[in-house]
Amino acid sequence: MTRRHTRAVAASAAALVAVTLSACASSDRDSGEGGGGEQTGGTLVFGAAGDPAMLDPAFGSDGETFRVSRQIFEGLLGNELGGTEAVPELAEDWEVSEDGLEYTFNLQQDVKFHDGTDFNAEAVCFNFDRWHNFEGLAQSPSASYYYQAVFGGFASTPDTPSIYESCEATDENTAVIRLTQVTSKFPAALALPAFSIQSPTALQEYNADEVSGSEDALTYSEYALEHPVGTGPFKFESWDRGNGEVTIVRNDDYWGEPAKLDEVIFRTISDGNTRRQELEAGSIDGYDFVSPADYETLEETGAQVLVRDPFNILYLGMNGGNVPGSGANPALQDPRVRQAIAHAIDRETIVNSLLPEGAEQATQFMPPTVDGWADDVTTYEYDPERSKALLAEAGATGTTLRFFYPTDVSRPYLPDPAAMFQVISQNLTDAGFTIQPTALPWNPDYLNAVQAGQADIHLLGWTGDYNDAYNFIGTFFAEASNNQASAEFGAFSAPEIFAALAEADSEPDPANRTEMYQEANRLIMDYLPAVPISHSPPALVVAENVQGLEPSPLTAEVFSTVSLSD
Repeated sequence: MTRRHTRAVAASAAALVAVTLSACASSDRDSGEGGGGEQTGGTLVFGAAGDPAMLDPAFGSDGETFRVSRQIFEGLLGNELGGTEAVPELAEDWEVSEDGLEYTFNLQQDVKFHDGTDFNAEAVCFNFDRWHNFEGLAQSPSASYYYQAVFGGFASTPDTPSIYESCEATDENTAVIRLTQVTSKFPAALALPAFSIQSPTALQEYNADEVSGSEDALTYSEYALEHPVGTGPFKFESWDRGNGEVTIVRNDDYWGEPAKLDEVIFRTISDGNTRRQELEAGSIDGYDFVSPADYETLEETGAQVLVRDPFNILYLGMNGGNVPGSGANPALQDPRVRQAIAHAIDRETIVNSLLPEGAEQATQFMPPTVDGWADDVTTYEYDPERSKALLAEAGATGTTLRFFYPTDVSRPYLPDPAAMFQVISQNLTDAGFTIQPTALPWNPDYLNAVQAGQADIHLLGWTGDYNDAYNFIGTFFAEASNNQASAEFGAFSAPEIFAALAEADSEPDPANRTEMYQEANRLIMDYLPAVPISHSPPALVVAENVQGLEPSPLTAEVFSTVSLSD
């Protein structure tokens, strides 16, 4: 939904390095006119916060890669426009066997990839088998994170089994996918760009699976940099990596509703203030990660601030694991100290003063719109006196906490890290803690330090990839190898939580699964491995003449619906 806000809020986080622009946006808008002043054709220039890592979505995990990929590629499933539910895309529909292990996808017909290759069931199975058979560095979590997060291991990793068993093209328009075990992540996860169906011809011609370099510095194939081929409403045109500019053009042979624009240019402008200035100057037509402090100023210029519904979580991580040798802070291993931290945080002030209108206080690690959210978890109301009493009871008054927070970044759930740190730091000081602050650049310093367990407490969050409870609480707290618990939360061991999450994920009945995730949420909030703080509605902004861009809670906007008015 589109909402406009005029309430001033706290200033944004420190800016990144500015980029000087020379090109003009919004040219050649002279094609045929639609109703209400809407025109087809023209060029939209969108200010991206960074370059894509590459353009093979199977190896993608960053927002800028996916922002471009969503326009070029499609999956068996997509997401409803402006929502979070998975809906058919390249699949017309699907059926599930009673045991939840076999999915039959009936495919759209008369669809072609951009290179003329037929889309059919064999192409679907080629892609699934491709992912399952990744080798070498393609198996690195930094390369194929989403495949591993959903399916587990690969064909060549028997010690890390995969839940993928096979894909069979029973006829040209029917693909049957078989799993080795039930998971709540399937099929909803198929709406992720990482599971886009790509042209088998192009993948083979340009050696798409060749990944070289090292796990910390991967080098991708010619396909991923110059020849991505999907079925989507836009086709890849060029990537000027030296100038940070990706151009996509309308696919005139698209099987569905064609895009209205002739082309979209994604131009990298890493500094948020510069993005705003370039929009105001007319050099770009829109950008993401709008500082809440800029809403009013932008709207006064006629720009449209498009606020997404909140589908994220900001939390205060606590390195209080109970596994011997984990290096966790001993004080944080006492549940009374963790509870004291939770009671010390003034979420109401945070939501009202640091976050945009529409933000909500969080009671657990998923938004209320996700099935499995429980309305009866243990909550920790703002109560400084209770915090002091818990600290005294634990003999921990004056405990020093190394509080890490990021600089040079603004995240959808954390628009101003420095301001958030100041409020929470003061809350904790008032409750009797001693705070030792550490500020680090977001990437890689801060993320590496947090994942290595160097912080006692830290600010971090998550925007949901799809509407599934495991995508939130499983990502954080499951025992699986792809979660963050082993480092970020101090290697805590909670067999009851681990078992609850595993059982819920493998439950085939949706109603039973929802109840099981609710119970998992209760267990998590009783144990309190971290403190949920808020759900925030992030925004993007477009110029006054941009029509039809529907904000997505998943930050999964599509540009095929966009047009430019007079």
